[in-house]
Amino acid sequence: QVQLVESGGGLVQPGGSLRLSCAASGFTFSSYSMSWYRQAPGKKRELVARITSTSGTLNYADSVKGRFTISRDNAKNTVYLQMNNLKPEDTAVYYCNARRVSNNYWGQGTQVTVSS
Repeated sequence: QVQLVESGGGLVQPGGSLRLSCAASGFTFSSYSMSWYRQAPGKKRELVARITSTSGTLNYADSVKGRFTISRDNAKNTVYLQMNNLKPEDTAVYYCNARRVSNNYWGQGTQVTVSS
């Protein structure tokens, strides 16, 4: 049974930091590209960051470059998103995604709210 379980979301003030984690099980984690997406109310889900299976390629949305860092630990089957200098516009539900060829898995999401 495939599972992606996100954690680490919450309420943070502007300028603050959060670290999201996504624990994976039920598939060969090390063979999958892993991504973080987010969806704000009334908006489409958008890609935030992606890391390939070997951590050889990292991609970021322009809006988070220089503030967010994606990483993975294949020994722990976990992908992380370090978010620094958070802004109110980063408020959204953040989703973990695993993709390989035709397989595409999603987590249930974790809420991140940036507000004073």
